[in-house]
Amino acid sequence: MAFLPVDEQLDVIKRGTVEIVPEDELVEKLKKSKKEDKPLKIKLGCDPTRPDLHLGHSVILRKLRQFQDLGHEAILIIGDFTALIGDPTGQNETRPALTPEEIRENAKTYLDQATKILDESQTTIVYNSEWLGSMNFQDVIKLTSKLTVARMIERDDFSKRYNNNEPISLHEFLYPLAQGQDSVHLQSDVELGGTDQKFNLLVGRELQKDDGQEPQIALMMPLLVGTDGTKKMSKSYDNYIGITEDANDMYGKVLSIPDELMYSWFELVSDIDVDDLPKYKKKIEEDPRNTKHELALSVTRIYHGEEKAKAAREHFEKTVIGNAVPDDAPTLEYEAGSEVRLLDIVSDAEFTSSNGETKRLIKQGGISIDDEKISDKGYSITFDDATEFTLKVGKRKYAIVKAK
Repeated sequence: MAFLPVDEQLDVIKRGTVEIVPEDELVEKLKKSKKEDKPLKIKLGCDPTRPDLHLGHSVILRKLRQFQDLGHEAILIIGDFTALIGDPTGQNETRPALTPEEIRENAKTYLDQATKILDESQTTIVYNSEWLGSMNFQDVIKLTSKLTVARMIERDDFSKRYNNNEPISLHEFLYPLAQGQDSVHLQSDVELGGTDQKFNLLVGRELQKDDGQEPQIALMMPLLVGTDGTKKMSKSYDNYIGITEDANDMYGKVLSIPDELMYSWFELVSDIDVDDLPKYKKKIEEDPRNTKHELALSVTRIYHGEEKAKAAREHFEKTVIGNAVPDDAPTLEYEAGSEVRLLDIVSDAEFTSSNGETKRLIKQGGISIDDEKISDKGYSITFDDATEFTLKVGKRKYAIVKAK
């Protein structure tokens, strides 16, 4: 294919990028790629430790998609073998290992979601158990000889745990080596990762040099700040937006982010053209309300399409701003004379994923009946023939509940 000029490729590649190590070598690789009309091998490794992806994960996946759109080969590694070790990155303690069954199930869900972002037909999907699983103990000893303990302790999370007298299991030292061995096996030109993955990516460079290969470029992306405006996006912090969430929820959650996050979100998770980004700095300052609606529309459009994104905006304006019950609100019916817990009604409506989440919403004042907030976690309703009310969960979920 005809590759874009190197400077134009760099404009795309550097969008939102925190660091490229080393950038001058990337330029040379791009020049060679264009001259020889040969795509670069762009590697991204993903351990299927959890089944669900959120917008934080999308930052790095969207960067891989950008390389795809530039004509380069996207290689998505499903770390079914490295997941058995457990990536210690950012961990204050040893991460419990998953079972092979959990890994396989998570990997399937992960791929289903990742291909909402990547061009599946142009993505090479590999599993690192194919080469790591065939290594014998002698191979592992040889691999461990490549790095010293002192070099390993340079890694930030290891050094913190070591200085705090917190245990570090020997198998955790194998993780960066295993990830680096992926790069050797695939002969990758560029490896993508978050800023917390820098050590691992650089280990890949070292192992490739030792193997006589041209070392890969390490490209680091920022960790997306979550909806709370302070911590990185994570399910653990409940500040995330899942990429498979309902369009209405996705739209509303994007609108909930602090204004100061808007520009970075436009840059990292929206479909706004890179050339249009500078004007959004001014728009955010002059009209933050409507600009945030543009951001919500852009993000929702990526995962649900233009029609559903526009419908989500209309739904938000009607329900949250206008405080009206949406036309498509479900109706739940219960036998007259029965007594039903509010927890069970919310569960039947599938408005939360668990009773624990429902209880947290009640505690936060996020559930109401006919506009009256419910504060009792054990609240129940006794239905008679005339019972009918509007249930509101969070800011955007409504149901009509009545007796039958």
